[in-house]
Amino acid sequence: MRRLLWLSFFLLAPCNQARADDVLVPSLIPLPASMQIDAGAAAFRVDGATVIHADGDAAMRVAGQLNAFLARAGHAPLRIADGQGRGVRLDLEAGRGIPAEGYALTVADDGITIRASDEAGLFHGAMTLWQLLTQGEGPRMALPAMRIEDAPRFPWRGYMLDSARHFQTPAQVKQLLDTMALHKLNVFHWHLTDDQGWRIEIKRHPRLTQVGGCRIPAGDAGTDPASGKPARYCGWYSQDDIRDIVAHAAALHITVVPEIDMPGHATAAIAAYPALGTEGREIPVSAHRGIHANLFNVDDATFDFLDGVFAEVAQLFPGPYIHVGGDEAIKTQWQASPRVQARMRELGLADEAALQSWFIHRLETSVHAHGKRLIGWDEILDGGLAPDATVMSWRGIEGGLAAARQGHDVVMSPNANLYLDYLQTDSPDEPGGRPRPKLIPMEKFYRFEPVPEALDADRRHHILGLQANMWTTDDVRFAAVEHNTFPRLLAVAETGWTPKARKDYASFLQRLPAWTRRYEALRVGYARTPFRVLMDDAPAGHDKATLRLSNPLGYPVRYTLDGSAPTQGSPLYAGPIEARLPVQLRTAAFADGTALQPAERFDVTAASLRTRGNAQLQPCIAEGPVLRMQDDTVQDDGQRALFNVAFMQPCWRWDQAPMAGAESIEVRAGRLPYIIDQSEEENARRRFLPARSAHGELDIRAGSCDGDLIATAPLPAHPDADGFITLRAPLLRRSEKTEALCIRFSGDFRPDMWVVDRVTLR
Repeated sequence: MRRLLWLSFFLLAPCNQARADDVLVPSLIPLPASMQIDAGAAAFRVDGATVIHADGDAAMRVAGQLNAFLARAGHAPLRIADGQGRGVRLDLEAGRGIPAEGYALTVADDGITIRASDEAGLFHGAMTLWQLLTQGEGPRMALPAMRIEDAPRFPWRGYMLDSARHFQTPAQVKQLLDTMALHKLNVFHWHLTDDQGWRIEIKRHPRLTQVGGCRIPAGDAGTDPASGKPARYCGWYSQDDIRDIVAHAAALHITVVPEIDMPGHATAAIAAYPALGTEGREIPVSAHRGIHANLFNVDDATFDFLDGVFAEVAQLFPGPYIHVGGDEAIKTQWQASPRVQARMRELGLADEAALQSWFIHRLETSVHAHGKRLIGWDEILDGGLAPDATVMSWRGIEGGLAAARQGHDVVMSPNANLYLDYLQTDSPDEPGGRPRPKLIPMEKFYRFEPVPEALDADRRHHILGLQANMWTTDDVRFAAVEHNTFPRLLAVAETGWTPKARKDYASFLQRLPAWTRRYEALRVGYARTPFRVLMDDAPAGHDKATLRLSNPLGYPVRYTLDGSAPTQGSPLYAGPIEARLPVQLRTAAFADGTALQPAERFDVTAASLRTRGNAQLQPCIAEGPVLRMQDDTVQDDGQRALFNVAFMQPCWRWDQAPMAGAESIEVRAGRLPYIIDQSEEENARRRFLPARSAHGELDIRAGSCDGDLIATAPLPAHPDADGFITLRAPLLRRSEKTEALCIRFSGDFRPDMWVVDRVTLR
């Protein structure tokens, strides 16, 4: 006998024996606000004969969208008809008491009904049904009798894409919007201008894209190998592209918020129109990362120019907001400019922070004149902020807390919790981004709470929601955008939608594997690394190794040592494995008896223990920024190598290097352009080893970077044709134990720096 099941934010296992035609147990992300399942009532089976009944244009649109998403996931679309009848019924009626964007979904023995007060709610209900219908693998799906009553917790559930540093095609942007809609996200913040590119066509100022939309990449990527001429990297969106993307988003009930960054991050605009700059000189569009000194000037002509930009932006984007940036404006050019200083005295401003506040106030007047509200990063608080401005808090939650206390609306987007370019695992297969020590794994995304406990109850309504930000500084590929975004965006979606009291990370992990199958069906390039197994190996004697396994999400790990594929019956990893060499380790993480990804193969031999790739090494310094940087040289396979670099003090540490029997050391190194713009204060903190010869040396020390020099070799003037060199050096002393090795290169690492690719003991 079936018994009544109550599901309110937690998944329960089916009470009957599993069969191929068993009734589905829903696995939904984001978790609905309320869900009841009656296992004692008759289920409803959806199959090829099921009809969607849609009455009215809005319901017809939603029915078509549901079918389109079913087809994309490899499922047969359902027949659509108007009127009422058995099957799926879409019922839109204003004033029925369901909150904005909310819906009620009921499954009974005669069909499925989705009710809503607005089209957005009907669409979200249809996306919940889409999740139910794509959870299984067959064309027939038996849904249990259930009732879902659902509405979002926050009105702002956002995702930011940086198209300024690296350009995505209109088709790729629309693909991201589609996947956002399936996650019930509703704000797309589009970062369109920065030091590295201006990506939006402004018809009255065509050089913004003609000049500002192109740059010469640093290093080898900036030269055409065939002709030897500069190779320009270009990309921008025409106004027709923008209208098409905005219309696509609107159909998915996603508002697009354009960002035109100022007064800093202005290099591309000033390169196009030098009179906009404080110095008035010609400059190139930047190929570097970091905080640039170039600022817009504060002349009336510049504000007239920017007002013309806002006029066209306002026409292209019907949403209520224009984002003006306001972040990371280094004031050195303003401080050095007699013209700017004279304007400050004319305005009676005490300092450059007050000038930036005046600048933002003037922008807000322009934005308002075009019927929009101003939103900016939390630096716009400095010096005072106009009452109607909204703050996006990225330097932690403190800016958002201060803004809400002052009565401003706030979107929480702290970099330590919601930045997608911070990598998610220690896997060597992560793309370019920010690795250790700034990993943001899934659990940290999930546990972020947008409403600070310190905020008084009468101010909490100012917290509009949260947003995850995908900066593209460190990887040119769209595949890296998808990898860094999905599936972590599911955690953001659940926080934005599901009531706080109903969130549960353990339940989220139970529901997550169903989404990997959906991503694969949709051909979304999600990150496999969180679902795979990491191995750390170390010598445990002359012919033994200690193997440590882990899954980044904490799923159970099973393994074999004979080269066979692990199954649910294979040994469960419970602690370090001591194994005799050689070892043919195969391993996989499991959930509900199924491997989450194809089995990993690790062949551990005496030789493999004596070599380490870049991602297996640690930075020598305990603190400081580390980047996973792309090689500027494209390899024969079309890929670019990736290197972890502590760019303030490039140095790599190999813990537990097996020195016994080693006579020499071999280092394969690549060379990268130093593409990081830094302030004078940051430059003063750089540390490098003085060179002893014309081109510097490879320097390897034992224990620490201040330890005994055990190997050295001179560096050449240039790498080989493939961008790499291989250096071999005899060990100056022998050891029969494991030791930590510090590997670095002498000489200033600007404008180019050597980086370790691989280290091998011979």
